[in-house]
Amino acid sequence: MSNVVNCPTCGSKAKITNTGQNTTYQTLQDDELVKKVGQLKKAMQKYQEKAEVLEKEIQRLTHLA
Repeated sequence: MSNVVNCPTCGSKAKITNTGQNTTYQTLQDDELVKKVGQLKKAMQKYQEKAEVLEKEIQRLTHLA
C-alpha cells in the first residue's frame, strides 16, 4: 500500500513518491480514496478476527489453570 499524505500545496489527499531528493505528490481521486478505505477496513477486520481468536484462547487457558 502506498503512502497517503496531505499535499502541502493544495491540501488534498495525495500519494507520495520519493525519488532521490525529489518528492512527488499525486492527487487521489474519490474512487482511489474509496479503494484505500476498503483496503484499510479489510486489514482492520483481519486483525480484529485474530484478536478475538487470541482472546478466546486466553480465556480457555485461564479456565484450565
